[in-house]
Amino acid sequence: MTVESLRRRAPGPSEPPVVMGVLNVTPDSFSDGGRFVDVETAVAHATRMIDDGAAIIDVGAESTRPGSRPVPDTEQVRRAAPVIKRIRRRHPHVCISIDTQSAAVARAALDAGADWINDISALRADPAMADLAATTGAPVVLMHMQGTPQTMQDNPTYDDVVGEVAAFLARQVSAAESAGIRPERIVIDPGIGFGKRTEHNLQILARLREIVAIGPAVLIGASRKSFIGKTLGIDDPEDRLAGSLACAAVAALAGARIIRAHDVRETVHAARICHSIKAH
Repeated sequence: MTVESLRRRAPGPSEPPVVMGVLNVTPDSFSDGGRFVDVETAVAHATRMIDDGAAIIDVGAESTRPGSRPVPDTEQVRRAAPVIKRIRRRHPHVCISIDTQSAAVARAALDAGADWINDISALRADPAMADLAATTGAPVVLMHMQGTPQTMQDNPTYDDVVGEVAAFLARQVSAAESAGIRPERIVIDPGIGFGKRTEHNLQILARLREIVAIGPAVLIGASRKSFIGKTLGIDDPEDRLAGSLACAAVAALAGARIIRAHDVRETVHAARICHSIKAH
């Protein structure tokens, strides 16, 4: 699909998966906190990811790692808006996403040049978010999370994690459509690592086709996450590339259309190979 069409809708089922590059302009994110708080450094990293094949740059100004605390809207805007403006000027055709639960932050990001809203609360944290997405036409990512970032890893439990996540996402898709968000602008994310134990994350990836069957484009964000480290015995998130690529390949082969990743070049290559395999 063209970059211009991606800015207004999610990839379709016959189109190759796209990679969303992670750009955290935060001092405390789990993998790269503090590395891109300077505007020029952040924009330079975005440029590298675009050169490496990222179709979407996901700008986050509030860490949502387990135990993290909320960041005021004004501080999120202070961190994110200048970066988004600079990326938009330097790369006028790239798709930019704002990772936030706040409608005020999302509005400021859209005004600065962002295209998508990536809402880990799936429109639940801020009642104004659904209307904002509907009236602006911004595609929106709806993610499953048990609890909040502050509490989500405090003994998360499920009877059937895949069934429960799928049912939640289906409900939120219906709510989004009822609010006036067009179906082709809705993306669903099962929330790998958000209120899930290692075994829950592995079950979601193993049964991802059940999430894909809901209908909207599926986004998977497993890159460098702790369940990979626990499975492989690797403490440093930056050493989890092989595990991250394995998850990306499994997701792409199961039908995920967007892979959110820190290591863009390698993930783009893995996604392309998976698409070629499926095409044969």
